[in-house]
Amino acid sequence: MQRPDGARNRTPLRGRDRRLPRWRLKRSAVFPSASTEIGSRGVRWSGCSWFRASRGRSGAVPLPASCLRPLAGPGPTGASVPGYHTHIRVHAFGGSDYRIRALADVQQFADPDLLAQRAGICSAQWSLFGQVWPSGRVLADAMAGHDVAGKRILELGCGLGLASLVLRARGADIVASDHHPLAEVFLAYNAALNGLDAVPYRTLSWDAPAASLGRFDLIIGSDVLYERRHVAQLAALVQRHAQPEAEVLIADPGRGNGGAFTRAMVAQGYSPSEQRRAMTEGDTPPFRGRLLGYRRAAVLTAEVA
Repeated sequence: MQRPDGARNRTPLRGRDRRLPRWRLKRSAVFPSASTEIGSRGVRWSGCSWFRASRGRSGAVPLPASCLRPLAGPGPTGASVPGYHTHIRVHAFGGSDYRIRALADVQQFADPDLLAQRAGICSAQWSLFGQVWPSGRVLADAMAGHDVAGKRILELGCGLGLASLVLRARGADIVASDHHPLAEVFLAYNAALNGLDAVPYRTLSWDAPAASLGRFDLIIGSDVLYERRHVAQLAALVQRHAQPEAEVLIADPGRGNGGAFTRAMVAQGYSPSEQRRAMTEGDTPPFRGRLLGYRRAAVLTAEVA
């Protein structure tokens, strides 16, 4: 794959195929208490430094202690630091290939730093963020050809950030967001793996105001209507962060909450649309998967208000 400016991708990050690359812990501070800075090539944590070595240069993608296997001996707290088995898979969208490092399975759980407890994520759901799910592929495929010129875009529940990476490769103004403590790390890693500039990222809780996030022309998400309670949370978030004239696109595998969300969007002045999409190669019509679309013109906002 080549970058939009025609330059070739940089050499992918090094490391064994089945594990995240080797990292060296330089200080004992642990994620997420350290502050973050998003640079042009990745994410740097001030207060702690996990950097990869590649061709003699310091990389910019850190990894929190809960993801590391020790280089030698115990971790900073005196106990061995566990890690995660991963693999790299290639996904094609819009004529370009994207290499994505994901968790090798959904049964992995290691949380010595209690990140899951702080985020309120149970062990059964901890590894779900680290997969490329069918809905994520549907959304990424839609973003490969969607009109994004001049639009500020927000991805909700980005996980590994496949759709955000596709948009970044197109030069779109994209902000990725998630609630999972490891989403930012994998997103930054995968951006570098594909020779892309870092994707701006925000940790975002759907039920908490985030005034500094601002408003967006396009809000996207995949499989974000997972539970019934997500309908009201997502609708309220859209109301807080959508421009008066805005579009919302949700890839949904048919969990049954799409109807309630559509009614909530109509109440905000949006006109709904729906496209049936195959979730897997073996799917046959009528497809269970849907690409739910909602558009609102600026004139309708005044009427709703």
